[in-house]
Amino acid sequence: MKIVRTAPAAVSALLVVWTTLAGPSPLSAQTPALSCSASQRPRQVAELLFGRDIGRRVGVSDKAWARFVARELTPRFPDGLTVTDAAGQWRDPASGTIVHEPTKRVEIVLPGNADDTARLDAVAQAYKREFRQQSVAVIVRPACVSF
Repeated sequence: MKIVRTAPAAVSALLVVWTTLAGPSPLSAQTPALSCSASQRPRQVAELLFGRDIGRRVGVSDKAWARFVARELTPRFPDGLTVTDAAGQWRDPASGTIVHEPTKRVEIVLPGNADDTARLDAVAQAYKREFRQQSVAVIVRPACVSF
């Protein structure tokens, strides 16, 4: 195995270039410019994926999920959200095994507040803590939205 050592100055230069090219954070309070139809507005849409297994069994019951939504999601996103059932799969980093589990998929049209990121993070942390989960997927993308 060949080990390549990179000078700290070169790494720093690459980080500066990457940060410059990457642009602003996708969850910044401002929405990227989109070309939306007259009836739609550019917004950010968050998609969260919550696995329901604890160990090798479904540990997050429908009742426990409903309580979580009422306690953690609804107060942080009172304008609305959509929940759908999904089938998830992921690779367990410890064993390398592919794990299949029932999943709850939540979509939220973000209000565009400065604390949107913090509220999403708080929901993910609460779920991981309460249901002993390794992760919650959080995906944020620009979208054209109308209601």
